[in-house]
Amino acid sequence: MNQNFFVLAAGYLLLVNGIAFFLMGYDKKQAIHHKWRVPEKYLFLPVILGGGIGGIAGMRVFHHKTRHWYFAVGFPAILLLEAVIACVLMAAGKGQVW
Repeated sequence: MNQNFFVLAAGYLLLVNGIAFFLMGYDKKQAIHHKWRVPEKYLFLPVILGGGIGGIAGMRVFHHKTRHWYFAVGFPAILLLEAVIACVLMAAGKGQVW
């Protein structure tokens, strides 16, 4: 694969992880002040789109949604699944499949 692909992929991943991190912090702030909250499906969306690290970091930094099993288990499970898929795709792109 060419270098432009990796630059674009890295930029995309930085963006989506930043969004996931920001949303966790924003929702925590809203919760503290008893204001309108971010729907949970919108907290999951950037994680599903590749922002697992940002979502998990946001959970830990802001101590938010850590007691909800579907976040505590779901975010790492999605990240692991995406990492496996990325490894398989990269191996397939090199003509190797384990």
